[in-house]
Amino acid sequence: MQITTILKQYKIRLGFTLFLLLIEAATALLFPLFIGYAIDGAINEDYSGVTQLGVLSLIALVIGVGRRVLDSRFYAKIYQNIGLKVISNMQDDLSSVKTARLSMIREFVEFLENSLPELISNIIGLAGVIVIIASLNLSVFYGSLLVTLVVFLIYWITSKRTMRLNKSSNDEWEKQVDIIATNDKQQLRVHLKEMMKWNIKLSDLEALNFSISWIALFLFLIASIVIAVGDGITAYGALFALVMYVFQYMENVMNLPLFYQNWLRLKEIKERLKQF
Repeated sequence: MQITTILKQYKIRLGFTLFLLLIEAATALLFPLFIGYAIDGAINEDYSGVTQLGVLSLIALVIGVGRRVLDSRFYAKIYQNIGLKVISNMQDDLSSVKTARLSMIREFVEFLENSLPELISNIIGLAGVIVIIASLNLSVFYGSLLVTLVVFLIYWITSKRTMRLNKSSNDEWEKQVDIIATNDKQQLRVHLKEMMKWNIKLSDLEALNFSISWIALFLFLIASIVIAVGDGITAYGALFALVMYVFQYMENVMNLPLFYQNWLRLKEIKERLKQF
């Protein structure tokens, strides 16, 4: 059973979710710009920008809450459908393996419900922020492209090791129920130690990647402020908007590799499930 086959049954509903995500991402992208307008307007005793910022906040709230309420019910149905079909087709497998696979299915569905919307929002946000930065200052724009490439290279280089660690962790996970059923403390101790060993290795790898990426992004933030002032941006609202967009860019860039690592884990899980 291919998980993608089941997902195709819900393509209209998934399309509606994507539509709401696009609107939500667009409103989030406008916040720094509207904050800048509100600041410049308030300085000149014009508060129309503040009103516009309030309306934008209300739109973001309604769309964001509405999408989450609808999605929680929608993805619950997907989990029930996939879980029932996968487990029903595993006739001769151990209970330990079935239990682990069911947990993996839930992890996959949770990615669709929580991580995928954030991923789409981040991609849209990153593209939009880079375009806006280009309209504000070309030098900062070129710097953002370079830093983005550096960060993704860091995570791409370590992707094979991430896949190996995830495979080892999932292999150990599938033994858990049977080991618990033996009531053997020694076996359980070894199993838990192995589980934590792979988690620690994955965490250490992520910490290393994050540290290098954060240093590159922080240096870019400092450089963008110096470049903007040097290029003659002196209006407080305009400078604030640029710095806010650079900061939003940093957040988006740091989030995307985390989704990539999550995708690598789900890719390994999908290989275990696709035979059913």
